[in-house]
Amino acid sequence: SATAIGETVGLENYSAVDLALYLNALSFLVSAITISRIEIPKKHIEASQKSDSLSTSLLDGAKFITSSKIIRGLIIGMLGAFVAAGAVIGLARTFVGDLDAGDAAYGVLFGAVFTGLAAGIAIGPKVFSQFSRRRLFGATLTTAGSLLIVLSLLQNLVIALLFVLFIGAFSGVSWVTGFTMLGMEVDDEIRGRTFAFVQALVRVSLVAVLAIAPLVAAAIGEHTFAFGQAVLTYNGAAFTMLGGGVIAALVGILSYHQMKDRPGVSLWSDIANALRGELGAITTPTTTGIFIAFEGGEGSGKSTQAKLLKGWLEEEGKKVTLTREPGGSNLGSNLREILLADETGVISPRAEALLYAADRAHHVYSVVRPALERGEVVITDRYFDSSIAYQGAGRTLATNEVARISRWATESLYPTLTIILDQPADIGLNRKKNADRLESESIDFHNRVRQEYLQLASFDPERYLVVDAQKPIEEIHLEIVNKVKEFLNK
Repeated sequence: SATAIGETVGLENYSAVDLALYLNALSFLVSAITISRIEIPKKHIEASQKSDSLSTSLLDGAKFITSSKIIRGLIIGMLGAFVAAGAVIGLARTFVGDLDAGDAAYGVLFGAVFTGLAAGIAIGPKVFSQFSRRRLFGATLTTAGSLLIVLSLLQNLVIALLFVLFIGAFSGVSWVTGFTMLGMEVDDEIRGRTFAFVQALVRVSLVAVLAIAPLVAAAIGEHTFAFGQAVLTYNGAAFTMLGGGVIAALVGILSYHQMKDRPGVSLWSDIANALRGELGAITTPTTTGIFIAFEGGEGSGKSTQAKLLKGWLEEEGKKVTLTREPGGSNLGSNLREILLADETGVISPRAEALLYAADRAHHVYSVVRPALERGEVVITDRYFDSSIAYQGAGRTLATNEVARISRWATESLYPTLTIILDQPADIGLNRKKNADRLESESIDFHNRVRQEYLQLASFDPERYLVVDAQKPIEEIHLEIVNKVKEFLNK
């Protein structure tokens, strides 16, 4: 393009590289003028923040990153993406040359990368607007890495350009998702320092890979493989790009598991739900508090342990909101009477599931989320795992459908920790004197409920604590406190 412009304006004596650099400088000038005209509001800055040195700011950002599992997953993913990108950028010219193409093909390849990147950044958030950002980041990074692996093995320029376009698109989605999440997950006080650390880390990694990748490719050299009558020759550039793709894919998988927020829901079903706009594909709004849910069968001691935990947390200086479902709000109290009273009679399983979801939606809106936004610890006696266990497994409805309704009702607000008090169903039922409508169900119903709770815990053991409810009350309390301490220290 630079050569064509030069010939058009009579600068054909200048090299294409010179003209490209002039155009690049002009674009920087236009950007500088544009940025200089942006009005930046003046905000109060504390003196302690003004005096912070660059190294102190970077260290503060690094400390925050190491303290958050979600941010660690983001940084790991971004570093992996830039390692792969550096390998491609540093070896693109050699790769194109191995395909018997020249500078023109190299320019088209670069254009395809950035066209795909721009398309991913612009279109991706709209296409996957209802998809969980935490899943989307790892999934798109893994996809881009997998496509890079295939690209390194191709020996057809046209097909290679098509793959490059898609690699750019998935990388763009991953990039914009990662930075959006980084901004949402980091508090205002530390956001600038965290971004500074991330930007510095990314740039250093990219420059290092740009320098090292050609050396690795040269060390590997050319190798020929025979598959029957077919003979394929690959240079060191292809092998190095293959390694970059493997790194990106593995890092994407690692990030995906670090930030998973859909326990028990497969990635493919979540993608299908998001594309169809079905219930439950909403991304969780961030909160600052800690959310703890107690779950378990009847007579397992949930209310007792919830009160004990509240008392311990308050002794530790925490502000605590203790609530329950159903009945944690004024509306919920009325719904609780309807749902549990024997006088209500038989309710169809689907109607029952929807009534619990209605109670939960208002409960989260009016009680849980406001308390979390105030930075409090919220303890709830039952949450949406109860619907999955009781209305799903107990009433033999599709558990994934019941879960999807509750995710939509709560805007996918998951507990920080779910504590399941487990015991044989008959033991808990024998503790009850006056059974309500649900407690009066058959032993088979309650056995299904218990098994569903245990299955939910097996899907995401890091977020669940299963405690033997037959232990002494104080022993159970100590086990719960030790687990909660882990989350308070993060």
